[in-house]
Amino acid sequence: MSTEAEAQPTAGPSLAAEGDILRKLEQAKSYKDKGDAAFQEGKVKEALAAYHTSILYLSGLDKNALQRALGKPVPAPPPVDSAAQEKPRTEADELQEKIYSNMSQCHVKTGNWKRVLETADKALSFNPKNRKALFRKAKAYGETGWFEKADKILEDLIKDAESPEKEACEAELKRLREMDKKRDQAHAQKMKGFLKKGELSLGDDE
Repeated sequence: MSTEAEAQPTAGPSLAAEGDILRKLEQAKSYKDKGDAAFQEGKVKEALAAYHTSILYLSGLDKNALQRALGKPVPAPPPVDSAAQEKPRTEADELQEKIYSNMSQCHVKTGNWKRVLETADKALSFNPKNRKALFRKAKAYGETGWFEKADKILEDLIKDAESPEKEACEAELKRLREMDKKRDQAHAQKMKGFLKKGELSLGDDE
C-alpha cells in the first residue's frame, strides 16, 4: 500500500540545478542594470564594480544547461573544418559581450587605456563585429601610440558606417592623425637637439 508521501512528486536534481542557473542569470542581469544606471549617473567605479559582479555570476554558468533551463535549443558545435564560421551564441554570451563593451567605455572615461584594450578584446571575443568595442579599441591603440593599428580599425569602420557613427569615426581618425603628427614633430625636434649638442661637443674637443 503506497503512502501519500510516496505519491507526491518531488523535484529532481536537474530541476533544482536549472532553478539555480536561472537565479544566477537573473542576478547577472540585475547587476548589469545597476552598472548601466551607475554609469549614466557618472559613477564609473560603481558601474565597474557592478559589471564585475555580473561577470562573476555568468562566468561559472554551464551554457548548455542554461539553454535547457530557458527552454531553448542547445547550440550545435560548428564543424571542425570551418574555423571561420561564427560560433553559436547563448544568452549568457550576448550578456557578457554587452558588459565587457560597457566596461571598456568606463575605462575610456578614466583613461585606463590598457584596461580599455583588455575589455574591448573580451567583448570582441564574443562578437568580433561589435562596432562600439572596435571603436574603443582603436581609441586605446591611438592613445598608447599604436597609430597604424588604430588607423586600420577606424578606416574599416568608416567603410560601412552610417551617420552619426561615420562622423564620430572620421573625427577620431582625424584627431589621432593630428596627435601622431605632433608626436613625430616633437621626436624630430628632440633628435635635432641631440645632433646639435653632439656637434658642439665635437667642436669643444678640437
